[in-house]
Amino acid sequence: MALTNIDRDLLKRCIAGDPSGWKDFVDRFLPLVIHVVQHSATSRSLRISSSDIDDFCADVFLAVLASDYAVLRNFRGQSSLATYLAVVARRVVVREMSRRRMVEQPLPDGMQVHAESKDQQRIENRDEVHRMLEGLPETEAQIVRQFHLEGRSYREISSGLGVPENSIGPTLTRAHAKIRHRHEV
Repeated sequence: MALTNIDRDLLKRCIAGDPSGWKDFVDRFLPLVIHVVQHSATSRSLRISSSDIDDFCADVFLAVLASDYAVLRNFRGQSSLATYLAVVARRVVVREMSRRRMVEQPLPDGMQVHAESKDQQRIENRDEVHRMLEGLPETEAQIVRQFHLEGRSYREISSGLGVPENSIGPTLTRAHAKIRHRHEV
C-alpha cells in the first residue's frame, strides 16, 4: 500500500515541528503501537501490565522524536506509513523487552549482583567470577575479568582489548548464560 495523502501531510507537519501535527500523529498511530507492544509480549510469553504498555509506547514515540524526527525523515515511502511504524515499533519494543528480560533474569544461588546502572551489573562474589572464567575463550574471559573484577567500563574494556564496545554486553550475557547452564546440569 502506498503512502496516503493523509499520512504524507501528517509527516510534513511533524517534521516541520507543528505541535498539532505531533498530536494527530500520536492519536493516529497509538493504537498500532499498543497492538505491536501486546503482540510482541504475547509472542515472547511475557505478561505485561498496562503500565508496561505505557512505558513501551513511550519508548517507541521517543524513538520517533529522537534526533529531530530522524525516524520519520528516513521514511522513503516504499510502504504505508503504518507498516513502516509497525516495524520501527517492533524493533524498539523487542530491544527494550530483551534488555528488561536480561536484567531481570535471576542468577544461580549464591551469586549476588550489584546494579550500577540499567545496562551494567557487576557480580560481587569473586569466587563465582573465577568459576565463570573456567572454560571461556581467552577474549571472553578477559572481558569478564575486567568488568567484574577490575570494575572497568564497557568503553575501557573496548579500547583496552580492541573489541567493539557494543560486543561487551552480549559477551557478558553469554558468560552469565554459561554459568546458569552449568548450575542447571
